Amino acid sequence: MTRIIKANDIALGIESFGAEDAPLVLLVGGTTMLSWPDALCARLAAGGRRVVRYDLRDSGESTTTDPDAPAYTLRDLAADAAALADALGGAPAHLAGIGVGGMVAQVAALDHPDAFSALTLVGTRAVAPGPPDDDLPDHDQATMSKLFAQPMPDWADRAAVAEFTAAGAELLGDDPVAARATAARVWDRTPGTAPAVQMANQMGMVFSRLDCTPRWRERLPEIDVPTLVVHGRRNRFFPVGNGEAIAREIPGARLLVLEEAATTIPDGAIGEVTEAMLALG
Repeated sequence: MTRIIKANDIALGIESFGAEDAPLVLLVGGTTMLSWPDALCARLAAGGRRVVRYDLRDSGESTTTDPDAPAYTLRDLAADAAALADALGGAPAHLAGIGVGGMVAQVAALDHPDAFSALTLVGTRAVAPGPPDDDLPDHDQATMSKLFAQPMPDWADRAAVAEFTAAGAELLGDDPVAARATAARVWDRTPGTAPAVQMANQMGMVFSRLDCTPRWRERLPEIDVPTLVVHGRRNRFFPVGNGEAIAREIPGARLLVLEEAATTIPDGAIGEVTEAMLALG
């Protein structure tokens, strides 16, 4: 069951697993908390952790204002993570981010080092939305062309939104059956059917409108907590070279490449990812 926690003067929707007095693992949504599989949350909790996954602003149960013109920055989202860890009484916490949530997690670890004891970064990169650095691989353009050629669904039609998401997942190399089910759950949690709000929840489009300055890639060597970088070999959105670069630039980081994965954590990899996360401490 989800509940609301006030942190950094923002209402954040959270869901908890495990004992309240266990070490905290805070999972940053990418953009909703459902980016993190239920089974992974349950296995981390079974491994002796208190797991809390949460929705970023303008998604799920968290404060939603105007996804077309967000009045906050990437650094504000990073501050939300630090404030939430403190509000939960679990700082320093193991912070994990997936996709765009991985960008939030990197900046949070850099801006609020005392709040976090370990870092897991899944399927992300070390530069903001837009063209990547010259040494980083960009989105697979053939895939992106097909992805953005899809006509938008009727956002008021739950089944149409789920089918749209499933088709996009198949283009990206993810499991369309799992994506369809998750999209339906996301739709159920979305506050209304306004296209901007639905896109923020289903596609994370609000993130492309954020102020993500200043750059943080050059600061990655400052991160001095145990770090795990997880990346799908078949990721066409953020190709694996992005994860490899993060792992090179954070001192002592471990790189775990999931050979059969794309942008999500597939069921078959949950055990391996859980074990690697628990090993961070």
